[in-house]
Amino acid sequence: MCGRFTLIVSLEELLLRYELDPGYAVPYHRPQYNIAPTQMVLSIIHDGTRLRLGELKWGLVPSWAKDPGIGNRMINARSETLQEKPAYRIPFERKRCLIPADGFYEWKKTDGGKRPYRIKLKSGDLFSMAGLYDIWVQEDGTKLATCTVITTSPNELMKPIHDRMPVILRPEDELRWVKRGAGSPEELQQLLMPYPADEMEAYPVNAAVNSVKNDSPLCIEKSS
Repeated sequence: MCGRFTLIVSLEELLLRYELDPGYAVPYHRPQYNIAPTQMVLSIIHDGTRLRLGELKWGLVPSWAKDPGIGNRMINARSETLQEKPAYRIPFERKRCLIPADGFYEWKKTDGGKRPYRIKLKSGDLFSMAGLYDIWVQEDGTKLATCTVITTSPNELMKPIHDRMPVILRPEDELRWVKRGAGSPEELQQLLMPYPADEMEAYPVNAAVNSVKNDSPLCIEKSS
C-alpha cells in the first residue's frame, strides 16, 4: 500500500515541474514531511484545456456513496482490479489525477517490529503517483473532492520492504494518464507498472514518522 508520503519542494518548483499556470493553482504550499490519509493533498487534474493544481482529500468517496466515511478505507486502489470495482471503474475512465511527491514511506517487518523506510528516486526529482478522484455532493449541496493512490506489485527494491508500491508514472506518460480521452482503459492499464528499481533508492528513517503528528525534517532523517 501507500499510506504516507512527502512533498518538500516549494510551490514555485512544483509549478515549474508541471508547467502550471500560477493563476490556476493553490496560493500556498509548505514542505510536507509526513502526508497521511484523510489530509488534503496537492493533486493535478486536466480540465479539458490545461493542467490545474488543487487539493483533494486523501481517501476516495465515490459519487454514489451514502456515507463519506467510506473514504477512510479507500486510500489505495489496486491497479489490477480498477475495471472490476464499482468505486474505481468510472473514475478510471474519466477522473484520473497526478499526485506529486518526492518520496513515500513504507514499513518493513523485522524481528524487532516494523521499521519505517523512505523510498525516493535516486535523482531526488519530483515524481507523479497515479491517482483517481471523485466528487461527492452532500445534502446541503457542498462538494467533497477526494482521491486515492493506485498501487501495483513491488519492484526488486520494494520486495524486501513491502508487497505493494504506488504506481509512479514516467514523466512522458503523465499527460496521457491525466488527460481526458487520451486512451482506452486497456491502453491506460499498461502505464500502471512497477517503476524501475535501478532508478530508486530506499533508506531507513527516524521513528518520528510513525506518528502523523510529526511533520518535520526529522521524519526523513536517515536512521542507522
